[in-house]
Amino acid sequence: MKDALQHTPRWVKPYGDTMDDGRVQVSFTLPVALDENSKEAARQLALQMGLDEPAVVHCEAMGPGFSFYVVYGQCKHRVDLSGIKVAKPEFEVLDKEAINQKIATLMGRKMVVVGACIETDAHTVGIDAIMNMKGYNGHKGLESYHEMRAINLGAQVDSEELVARAIEEKADVILVSQVVTQKNIHLDNLTRLSDILEAEGLREHVILIVGGPRISHELAKELGYDAGFGTGCYAENVASFAIDEWARRNATHQAPELAR
Repeated sequence: MKDALQHTPRWVKPYGDTMDDGRVQVSFTLPVALDENSKEAARQLALQMGLDEPAVVHCEAMGPGFSFYVVYGQCKHRVDLSGIKVAKPEFEVLDKEAINQKIATLMGRKMVVVGACIETDAHTVGIDAIMNMKGYNGHKGLESYHEMRAINLGAQVDSEELVARAIEEKADVILVSQVVTQKNIHLDNLTRLSDILEAEGLREHVILIVGGPRISHELAKELGYDAGFGTGCYAENVASFAIDEWARRNATHQAPELAR
């Protein structure tokens, strides 16, 4: 019976005014000046995207030769939720008190976390939300966890500098925040860091975590990381995974410390 229920289709469509009306909103920029022709071009593009009855509900000039559009329309497609299986790290999310207790019990010392936005990434909102004392949206950051030593290196940190600092601090965890950038440069940045750790023989000695607005766990694993966290995740998600992963690695033997 359970298997049958798991395979029962659960079809869903976008919802706007009434159930299953398929109403969606899309926005995009065109490399042309704003005029009546460009507005019609935006509407026709929405038609080619598969939207029924598209309408340009907002548009504005974005400087010489560029214009921005917001289009409403109806999506004709639907998806079966029962057939979707998203890769995600398997661990129990604990509250701050339980995390501190688990670290104290299992490690007998503070867990050391070194974090940064690497290479060309100058956005600190993500790394600050996870690491800084005040945290974000009512969720305190790792600096407020008394069983953690959280070291936030900030933005535009070279991968070599991050690895060197992790070695100096004998880090248990390296936490990287990356905003998705033009031409997918974030993929090069993240791959470079993982490759440096592999080349130095340190990859198995540190828990490597990445977070960002369009980062998924599946992508993180493909890039050689232990876990990836996207939107809606807070310090307790990262900390819970970190101590869970540390405990898993040390279940049968004491893992070697990060190279001194």
